[in-house]
Amino acid sequence: MDAAVALPASGGGERAGSEREQGTGMSAPEVTLEVEWEGGKRYRGRRPDGPALLLDGAREAAPGPVDAVLVALAACSAIDVVEILEKRRTPPTSLRIRVDASRADGTPRRLTSVRLTYRVATASEAHHVERAVALSLEKYCSVAASLAPDIPITAAVEVEQPAEARP
Repeated sequence: MDAAVALPASGGGERAGSEREQGTGMSAPEVTLEVEWEGGKRYRGRRPDGPALLLDGAREAAPGPVDAVLVALAACSAIDVVEILEKRRTPPTSLRIRVDASRADGTPRRLTSVRLTYRVATASEAHHVERAVALSLEKYCSVAASLAPDIPITAAVEVEQPAEARP
């Protein structure tokens, strides 16, 4: 038996431009995933014909769900930053993001702040890398846009010369 349950919006409100805010209601889903319990606190999720992702609430066999959200945020932004720098013809030779996050003490232990520290090796000037990060977090990264608007996401950028350009 299928039952639909409407849940209230969480996280302090909806972002500007949301479908609900525009009065269009819910549209057909663009993403369909299946998540299957594998025992314990382990769950495997995937698109019907796609690769699988394992999550482990005990964080023994795989990252936990909140860690996975943070990895998704960093990876989403990294994809944007690499693409932006490639368009500038100064692609990075390496990119690493450290994620530091705070969580609420009470239930639910939601994220309350996120700090991303980007370490990028590129021939691009630091201000171009900083602009790429800002564009990602403010405009392009769908994961950042999907987080509750009251979660501050801050960023720091460290730029290194690419290995082949070092003296």
